[in-house]
Amino acid sequence: MYELVVIGVSAGGMQALSKLLPALPDDYKIPVAIVQHIGANNNDYLPSYYSKICQLPVSWASPAMPIAEGHIYFAPPGYHLLVENDRTFSLSVDDSVNHSRPSIDVLFNSAADVFREKLIGVILTGASSDGSKGLCNIKNHNGLTLVQDPDEAEVETMPRAAIETVGVDKTFSLNELKLLLLDL
Repeated sequence: MYELVVIGVSAGGMQALSKLLPALPDDYKIPVAIVQHIGANNNDYLPSYYSKICQLPVSWASPAMPIAEGHIYFAPPGYHLLVENDRTFSLSVDDSVNHSRPSIDVLFNSAADVFREKLIGVILTGASSDGSKGLCNIKNHNGLTLVQDPDEAEVETMPRAAIETVGVDKTFSLNELKLLLLDL
């Protein structure tokens, strides 16, 4: 049984997440942690927006916050999001990774080290290679690795980079991903 879904998304992410996240029902058990590349001044927009359209509670992740079932967490602007061994979140203002803070690779790497084969890593639309190395780490820990079909993505760079870096388990359309996450 999977215990955490981590999603990395960049350019085109609002549209992709707006199709995916509202499909998760209010009794969905697996927590979801998301890095959306956003500017450091993007105060409350993501949780506020997604709280209005999602059935699950949505919030910024914060230090020492336990990862709870049935919750959607976003990396706050200007901070790397990490998963700690006690299954709580921590935040970091370390240097940007792949020109990003928050960085998808940082979340994926720390989550892979904790959740190992019980982790699902998802790369969606985006204009960088961020997330590819972290997805590789998830694969090396026997987690499930999923990538949006680059031909469907608003910006194909990030999905293509992930496919070229990792022997991903599956590429998918957003509709296929919704069904897969519901089946898990």
